[in-house]
Amino acid sequence: MTSLPSDSRIIYLDHAATSFPKPEGVKQAVLEYLERYAANPGRSGHSLSLEASRVLFAARETIATFFHVDDSRKVIFTCNVTEALNLAIYGITRQGDRVVTTSMEHNAVMRPLRNLEAKGIIQLTVVPSSPEGFADIPGIAQAMRSGKPRLLVVNHASNVTGTLLDLKRISEIKGSAYLLVDAAQSAGCVPIELDSLDVDLFAFTGHKALQGPQGTGGLIFKTGSEPVFPLIRGGTGSHSEFEQQPDFFPDKYESGTPNGCGVAGLAAGVRAVMERGVRAIRDHEKRMTEGLLKRLNGLERVRVFGPMDPEKQTAVVSIQVDGMSPSDVGLRLDRDFGICVRTGLHCAPAAHRTLRSFPQGTVRISMGIANTMDDVERIVEALQWIISR
Repeated sequence: MTSLPSDSRIIYLDHAATSFPKPEGVKQAVLEYLERYAANPGRSGHSLSLEASRVLFAARETIATFFHVDDSRKVIFTCNVTEALNLAIYGITRQGDRVVTTSMEHNAVMRPLRNLEAKGIIQLTVVPSSPEGFADIPGIAQAMRSGKPRLLVVNHASNVTGTLLDLKRISEIKGSAYLLVDAAQSAGCVPIELDSLDVDLFAFTGHKALQGPQGTGGLIFKTGSEPVFPLIRGGTGSHSEFEQQPDFFPDKYESGTPNGCGVAGLAAGVRAVMERGVRAIRDHEKRMTEGLLKRLNGLERVRVFGPMDPEKQTAVVSIQVDGMSPSDVGLRLDRDFGICVRTGLHCAPAAHRTLRSFPQGTVRISMGIANTMDDVERIVEALQWIISR
Protein backbone atom coordinates (compact mmCIF):
# COMPACT_ATOMS: atom_id res chain seq x y z
CA MET A 1 0.00 0.00 0.00
CA THR A 2 1.35 3.44 -0.91
CA SER A 3 1.33 6.38 1.48
CA LEU A 4 -1.12 8.30 -0.68
CA PRO A 5 -4.47 7.27 -2.20
CA SER A 6 -4.07 6.37 -5.84
CA ASP A 7 -6.68 8.91 -6.96
CA SER A 8 -5.62 11.58 -4.43
CA ARG A 9 -9.26 12.43 -3.76
CA ILE A 10 -10.53 13.91 -0.51
CA ILE A 11 -12.60 11.54 1.64
CA TYR A 12 -14.79 13.63 3.89
CA LEU A 13 -15.73 11.88 7.14
CA ASP A 14 -16.60 14.86 9.35
CA HIS A 15 -20.35 15.12 8.80
CA ALA A 16 -21.02 15.45 12.53
CA ALA A 17 -19.31 18.85 12.26
CA THR A 18 -20.99 19.89 9.00
CA SER A 19 -22.20 18.07 5.89
CA PHE A 20 -20.09 18.30 2.75
CA PRO A 21 -20.52 18.56 -0.16
CA LYS A 22 -23.93 20.23 -0.17
CA PRO A 23 -26.62 19.14 -2.63
CA GLU A 24 -26.60 21.10 -5.87
CA GLY A 25 -30.04 22.49 -5.11
CA VAL A 26 -28.72 24.15 -1.95
CA LYS A 27 -26.11 26.10 -3.86
CA GLN A 28 -28.65 27.07 -6.50
CA ALA A 29 -31.17 28.27 -3.88
CA VAL A 30 -28.60 30.49 -2.16
CA LEU A 31 -27.45 31.96 -5.47
CA GLU A 32 -31.01 32.50 -6.71
CA TYR A 33 -31.94 34.32 -3.50
CA LEU A 34 -28.91 36.60 -3.74
CA GLU A 35 -29.56 37.30 -7.42
CA ARG A 36 -33.33 37.73 -7.30
CA TYR A 37 -34.76 38.25 -3.80
CA ALA A 38 -32.03 39.75 -1.61
CA ALA A 39 -34.22 42.50 -0.18
CA ASN A 40 -35.11 42.79 3.49
CA PRO A 41 -38.09 40.48 4.11
CA GLY A 42 -41.05 41.92 6.00
CA ARG A 43 -39.53 45.39 6.21
CA SER A 44 -40.93 47.00 3.06
CA GLY A 45 -44.00 46.81 0.85
CA HIS A 46 -42.22 46.64 -2.48
CA SER A 47 -42.19 43.52 -4.64
CA LEU A 48 -38.65 42.36 -3.79
CA SER A 49 -39.28 42.52 -0.05
CA LEU A 50 -42.54 40.63 -0.47
CA GLU A 51 -40.81 37.96 -2.55
CA ALA A 52 -38.10 37.56 0.07
CA SER A 53 -40.83 37.15 2.71
CA ARG A 54 -42.44 34.42 0.63
CA VAL A 55 -39.13 32.54 0.51
CA LEU A 56 -38.92 32.57 4.31
CA PHE A 57 -42.56 31.56 4.67
CA ALA A 58 -42.08 28.64 2.25
CA ALA A 59 -38.99 27.51 4.17
CA ARG A 60 -40.92 27.62 7.45
CA GLU A 61 -43.67 25.52 5.89
CA THR A 62 -41.16 23.00 4.51
CA ILE A 63 -39.49 22.51 7.90
CA ALA A 64 -42.84 22.24 9.68
CA THR A 65 -43.91 19.54 7.23
CA PHE A 66 -40.60 17.70 7.59
CA PHE A 67 -40.82 17.51 11.40
CA HIS A 68 -44.61 16.98 11.48
CA VAL A 69 -45.49 20.33 13.09
CA ASP A 70 -48.99 21.64 12.46
CA ASP A 71 -48.23 25.37 12.88
CA SER A 72 -45.25 26.68 10.89
CA ARG A 73 -45.27 29.92 12.90
CA LYS A 74 -43.79 27.89 15.76
CA VAL A 75 -40.65 27.28 13.67
CA ILE A 76 -38.17 29.95 14.78
CA PHE A 77 -35.07 30.53 12.64
CA THR A 78 -31.73 31.01 14.41
CA CYS A 79 -28.09 31.20 13.32
CA ASN A 80 -27.41 27.65 14.55
CA VAL A 81 -28.48 25.12 17.12
CA THR A 82 -26.34 26.81 19.77
CA GLU A 83 -28.41 29.97 19.50
CA ALA A 84 -31.60 27.90 19.56
CA LEU A 85 -30.51 26.09 22.74
CA ASN A 86 -29.49 29.36 24.40
CA LEU A 87 -32.84 30.90 23.49
CA ALA A 88 -34.65 27.99 25.10
CA ILE A 89 -32.44 27.64 28.19
CA TYR A 90 -32.12 31.31 29.09
CA GLY A 91 -35.67 32.06 28.00
CA ILE A 92 -37.44 29.43 30.09
CA THR A 93 -35.44 29.30 33.34
CA ARG A 94 -36.29 31.51 36.32
CA GLN A 95 -34.65 32.22 39.67
CA GLY A 96 -34.65 29.10 41.86
CA ASP A 97 -35.54 26.64 39.09
CA ARG A 98 -34.15 23.11 38.97
CA VAL A 99 -32.83 21.79 35.65
CA VAL A 100 -31.97 18.18 34.83
CA THR A 101 -29.64 17.07 32.05
CA THR A 102 -27.27 14.19 31.23
CA SER A 103 -23.50 13.77 31.23
CA MET A 104 -23.43 13.31 27.42
CA GLU A 105 -24.39 16.87 26.50
CA HIS A 106 -22.54 19.23 24.17
CA ASN A 107 -21.13 22.49 25.53
CA ALA A 108 -23.96 24.30 23.73
CA VAL A 109 -26.09 22.90 26.57
CA MET A 110 -23.54 22.60 29.36
CA ARG A 111 -22.09 26.10 29.19
CA PRO A 112 -25.41 27.97 29.43
CA LEU A 113 -26.50 25.68 32.27
CA ARG A 114 -23.20 26.03 34.15
CA ASN A 115 -23.40 29.79 33.69
CA LEU A 116 -26.89 29.91 35.22
CA GLU A 117 -25.73 27.60 38.02
CA ALA A 118 -22.69 29.77 38.77
CA LYS A 119 -24.92 32.85 39.00
CA GLY A 120 -27.12 31.07 41.52
CA ILE A 121 -30.16 31.21 39.24
CA ILE A 122 -30.72 27.46 38.83
CA GLN A 123 -29.95 24.23 40.64
CA LEU A 124 -28.46 21.79 38.13
CA THR A 125 -28.64 17.99 38.26
CA VAL A 126 -26.43 16.10 35.78
CA VAL A 127 -27.48 12.45 35.59
CA PRO A 128 -24.49 10.21 34.72
CA SER A 129 -24.77 8.15 31.54
CA SER A 130 -23.27 4.73 30.85
CA PRO A 131 -19.70 4.36 29.50
CA GLU A 132 -21.29 3.64 26.10
CA GLY A 133 -23.13 6.95 26.20
CA PHE A 134 -26.60 5.61 27.00
CA ALA A 135 -28.82 7.80 29.15
CA ASP A 136 -29.75 6.41 32.56
CA ILE A 137 -33.53 6.44 32.15
CA PRO A 138 -34.29 5.30 35.74
CA GLY A 139 -31.79 7.88 37.04
CA ILE A 140 -33.45 10.64 35.01
CA ALA A 141 -36.88 9.51 36.22
CA GLN A 142 -35.70 9.69 39.81
CA ALA A 143 -34.26 13.17 39.26
CA MET A 144 -37.54 14.32 37.71
CA ARG A 145 -39.47 13.19 40.80
CA SER A 146 -37.26 15.25 43.11
CA GLY A 147 -37.89 18.95 43.62
CA LYS A 148 -40.18 19.49 40.62
CA PRO A 149 -37.64 20.46 37.93
CA ARG A 150 -38.76 23.11 35.47
CA LEU A 151 -36.64 21.89 32.55
CA LEU A 152 -35.16 18.63 31.24
CA VAL A 153 -32.50 19.01 28.52
CA VAL A 154 -31.25 16.03 26.50
CA ASN A 155 -29.53 15.39 23.20
CA HIS A 156 -31.18 12.98 20.79
CA ALA A 157 -27.83 11.68 19.54
CA SER A 158 -24.34 12.15 20.94
CA ASN A 159 -21.93 14.13 18.79
CA VAL A 160 -19.08 11.95 20.12
CA THR A 161 -20.42 8.40 19.79
CA GLY A 162 -23.73 8.82 17.96
CA THR A 163 -25.53 7.10 20.85
CA LEU A 164 -29.28 7.52 20.34
CA LEU A 165 -31.76 8.44 23.05
CA ASP A 166 -35.28 7.03 23.16
CA LEU A 167 -37.26 10.28 23.02
CA LYS A 168 -40.56 8.53 23.63
CA ARG A 169 -39.33 7.03 26.91
CA ILE A 170 -37.83 10.36 27.96
CA SER A 171 -41.08 12.21 27.22
CA GLU A 172 -42.98 9.70 29.35
CA ILE A 173 -40.91 10.47 32.45
CA LYS A 174 -40.56 14.25 32.15
CA GLY A 175 -43.60 14.88 34.30
CA SER A 176 -44.64 18.53 34.44
CA ALA A 177 -41.22 19.79 33.33
CA TYR A 178 -40.54 21.27 29.91
CA LEU A 179 -38.53 18.95 27.66
CA LEU A 180 -35.88 20.55 25.46
CA VAL A 181 -34.29 18.27 22.84
CA ASP A 182 -30.97 19.00 21.15
CA ALA A 183 -31.35 17.38 17.72
CA ALA A 184 -28.14 18.73 16.20
CA GLN A 185 -26.89 15.24 15.35
CA SER A 186 -30.18 13.52 14.45
CA ALA A 187 -32.30 15.98 12.46
CA GLY A 188 -32.08 14.82 8.85
CA CYS A 189 -30.61 11.35 9.39
CA VAL A 190 -33.02 9.84 11.93
CA PRO A 191 -36.81 9.89 11.43
CA ILE A 192 -38.43 12.42 13.81
CA GLU A 193 -42.17 13.05 13.97
CA LEU A 194 -42.87 15.67 16.60
CA ASP A 195 -46.63 15.18 16.47
CA SER A 196 -46.14 11.79 18.12
CA LEU A 197 -43.71 12.99 20.82
CA ASP A 198 -44.34 14.97 23.99
CA VAL A 199 -41.45 17.36 23.31
CA ASP A 200 -41.90 21.02 24.26
CA LEU A 201 -38.86 22.62 22.63
CA PHE A 202 -36.90 21.12 19.74
CA ALA A 203 -33.56 22.66 18.66
CA PHE A 204 -31.99 21.77 15.32
CA THR A 205 -29.13 22.92 13.16
CA GLY A 206 -29.36 23.37 9.42
CA HIS A 207 -25.83 22.67 8.23
CA LYS A 208 -25.41 19.03 9.26
CA ALA A 209 -27.71 16.20 8.17
CA LEU A 210 -30.33 18.68 6.93
CA GLN A 211 -27.75 19.61 4.25
CA GLY A 212 -28.23 23.37 4.55
CA PRO A 213 -25.62 26.14 4.68
CA GLN A 214 -23.76 27.10 7.82
CA GLY A 215 -25.36 29.89 9.81
CA THR A 216 -28.79 28.25 9.86
CA GLY A 217 -30.81 26.45 12.50
CA GLY A 218 -33.94 26.79 14.52
CA LEU A 219 -36.09 26.17 17.56
CA ILE A 220 -39.53 24.57 17.29
CA PHE A 221 -42.12 25.22 19.98
CA LYS A 222 -44.56 22.41 20.70
CA THR A 223 -46.24 23.60 23.91
CA GLY A 224 -49.55 25.42 23.99
CA SER A 225 -48.33 28.15 26.33
CA GLU A 226 -44.73 29.28 25.81
CA PRO A 227 -43.18 30.96 28.89
CA VAL A 228 -39.96 31.65 26.98
CA PHE A 229 -38.48 35.14 27.02
CA PRO A 230 -36.80 36.29 23.78
CA LEU A 231 -33.02 36.06 23.76
CA ILE A 232 -32.75 39.35 21.83
CA ARG A 233 -35.18 42.14 21.10
CA GLY A 234 -35.29 44.62 18.25
CA GLY A 235 -36.76 45.32 14.85
CA THR A 236 -39.14 42.74 13.45
CA GLY A 237 -40.91 44.71 10.75
CA SER A 238 -44.15 44.27 12.68
CA HIS A 239 -45.90 46.62 15.14
CA SER A 240 -43.18 49.20 14.52
CA GLU A 241 -45.24 51.86 16.27
CA PHE A 242 -44.50 50.19 19.61
CA GLU A 243 -41.22 50.12 21.53
CA GLN A 244 -42.11 46.80 23.14
CA GLN A 245 -41.27 43.44 21.56
CA PRO A 246 -44.19 41.77 19.71
CA ASP A 247 -45.72 38.88 21.65
CA PHE A 248 -46.71 36.68 18.71
CA PHE A 249 -44.95 33.98 16.66
CA PRO A 250 -42.52 34.03 14.95
CA ASP A 251 -41.77 37.75 15.38
CA LYS A 252 -41.35 37.51 19.16
CA TYR A 253 -38.15 35.50 18.71
CA GLU A 254 -36.82 36.76 15.36
CA SER A 255 -35.40 40.26 15.72
CA GLY A 256 -33.17 41.81 13.09
CA THR A 257 -32.61 41.04 9.44
CA PRO A 258 -32.78 37.28 8.88
CA ASN A 259 -30.28 35.16 7.01
CA GLY A 260 -32.52 34.99 3.95
CA CYS A 261 -30.09 33.31 1.58
CA GLY A 262 -29.15 30.79 4.27
CA VAL A 263 -32.78 29.96 5.01
CA ALA A 264 -33.44 29.52 1.29
CA GLY A 265 -30.52 27.09 1.16
CA LEU A 266 -31.75 25.29 4.27
CA ALA A 267 -35.17 24.75 2.69
CA ALA A 268 -33.48 23.31 -0.38
CA GLY A 269 -31.41 21.00 1.81
CA VAL A 270 -34.50 19.76 3.65
CA ARG A 271 -36.24 19.15 0.32
CA ALA A 272 -33.23 17.11 -0.85
CA VAL A 273 -33.47 15.02 2.33
CA MET A 274 -37.21 14.54 1.81
CA GLU A 275 -36.69 13.47 -1.79
CA ARG A 276 -34.19 10.81 -0.79
CA GLY A 277 -36.20 9.85 2.31
CA VAL A 278 -34.98 9.98 5.91
CA ARG A 279 -35.56 6.26 6.39
CA ALA A 280 -33.51 5.49 3.28
CA ILE A 281 -30.74 7.76 4.58
CA ARG A 282 -30.90 6.06 7.96
CA ASP A 283 -30.63 2.60 6.35
CA HIS A 284 -27.68 3.71 4.21
CA GLU A 285 -25.83 5.10 7.22
CA LYS A 286 -26.57 2.02 9.32
CA ARG A 287 -25.00 -0.19 6.65
CA MET A 288 -21.86 1.95 6.59
CA THR A 289 -21.70 2.05 10.39
CA GLU A 290 -22.05 -1.72 10.59
CA GLY A 291 -19.30 -2.18 8.02
CA LEU A 292 -16.97 0.25 9.77
CA LEU A 293 -17.50 -1.28 13.21
CA LYS A 294 -16.90 -4.78 11.86
CA ARG A 295 -13.63 -3.75 10.21
CA LEU A 296 -12.39 -1.72 13.17
CA ASN A 297 -12.90 -4.71 15.44
CA GLY A 298 -10.24 -6.51 13.43
CA LEU A 299 -7.59 -3.86 13.97
CA GLU A 300 -5.01 -4.22 16.72
CA ARG A 301 -4.40 -1.26 19.04
CA VAL A 302 -7.74 0.35 18.11
CA ARG A 303 -10.31 1.04 20.82
CA VAL A 304 -13.84 1.86 19.72
CA PHE A 305 -16.17 3.91 21.94
CA GLY A 306 -19.93 3.92 22.05
CA PRO A 307 -22.75 1.40 21.59
CA MET A 308 -21.01 -0.71 18.90
CA ASP A 309 -24.49 -1.24 17.43
CA PRO A 310 -25.69 0.59 14.30
CA GLU A 311 -29.28 0.27 15.50
CA LYS A 312 -28.47 2.30 18.60
CA GLN A 313 -26.33 5.05 17.12
CA THR A 314 -25.96 7.39 14.21
CA ALA A 315 -23.12 7.07 11.70
CA VAL A 316 -20.65 8.51 14.21
CA VAL A 317 -17.81 6.33 15.50
CA SER A 318 -15.08 7.46 17.91
CA ILE A 319 -11.78 5.60 18.30
CA GLN A 320 -8.38 5.80 19.93
CA VAL A 321 -5.17 4.19 18.66
CA ASP A 322 -2.99 2.84 21.43
CA GLY A 323 0.34 4.66 21.56
CA MET A 324 -0.77 7.59 19.39
CA SER A 325 -2.56 10.81 20.24
CA PRO A 326 -5.84 11.43 18.39
CA SER A 327 -4.37 14.60 16.87
CA ASP A 328 -1.43 12.63 15.41
CA VAL A 329 -3.79 10.05 13.90
CA GLY A 330 -5.98 12.77 12.43
CA LEU A 331 -2.96 14.57 10.98
CA ARG A 332 -1.70 11.40 9.29
CA LEU A 333 -5.14 10.60 7.88
CA ASP A 334 -5.41 14.08 6.40
CA ARG A 335 -1.83 14.55 5.22
CA ASP A 336 -1.09 11.08 3.88
CA PHE A 337 -4.52 9.88 2.77
CA GLY A 338 -6.71 12.91 2.22
CA ILE A 339 -9.19 11.68 4.84
CA CYS A 340 -10.96 14.38 6.87
CA VAL A 341 -11.96 13.47 10.44
CA ARG A 342 -12.22 15.43 13.67
CA THR A 343 -10.05 14.83 16.71
CA GLY A 344 -10.02 15.98 20.33
CA LEU A 345 -12.87 16.62 22.74
CA HIS A 346 -15.52 17.74 20.22
CA CYS A 347 -16.81 20.53 22.49
CA ALA A 348 -18.18 17.85 24.81
CA PRO A 349 -15.82 17.34 27.78
CA ALA A 350 -18.60 15.90 29.97
CA ALA A 351 -19.27 13.24 27.35
CA HIS A 352 -15.59 12.32 27.15
CA ARG A 353 -15.39 12.02 30.92
CA THR A 354 -18.37 9.68 30.73
CA LEU A 355 -16.69 7.61 28.01
CA ARG A 356 -13.37 7.69 29.93
CA SER A 357 -11.64 9.24 26.92
CA PHE A 358 -10.83 12.51 28.71
CA PRO A 359 -8.54 14.46 28.40
CA GLN A 360 -7.00 13.19 25.17
CA GLY A 361 -10.29 12.80 23.34
CA THR A 362 -10.85 10.60 20.31
CA VAL A 363 -10.65 10.37 16.55
CA ARG A 364 -14.22 10.87 15.38
CA ILE A 365 -15.28 9.29 12.10
CA SER A 366 -18.68 10.61 11.04
CA MET A 367 -20.32 9.50 7.81
CA GLY A 368 -23.11 11.05 5.76
CA ILE A 369 -25.28 10.54 2.71
CA ALA A 370 -22.41 11.31 0.33
CA ASN A 371 -20.20 8.51 1.70
CA THR A 372 -19.95 4.95 0.43
CA MET A 373 -18.60 1.61 1.59
CA ASP A 374 -15.51 2.40 -0.45
CA ASP A 375 -14.83 5.29 1.93
CA VAL A 376 -15.17 2.88 4.85
CA GLU A 377 -12.60 0.54 3.26
CA ARG A 378 -10.23 3.41 2.61
CA ILE A 379 -10.13 4.71 6.18
CA VAL A 380 -9.64 1.22 7.59
CA GLU A 381 -6.76 0.62 5.16
CA ALA A 382 -5.29 3.99 6.13
CA LEU A 383 -5.52 3.16 9.84
CA GLN A 384 -3.85 -0.20 9.18
CA TRP A 385 -0.99 1.58 7.42
CA ILE A 386 -0.60 4.18 10.18
CA ILE A 387 -0.59 1.49 12.90
CA SER A 388 1.95 -0.64 11.00
CA ARG A 389 4.40 2.28 10.96
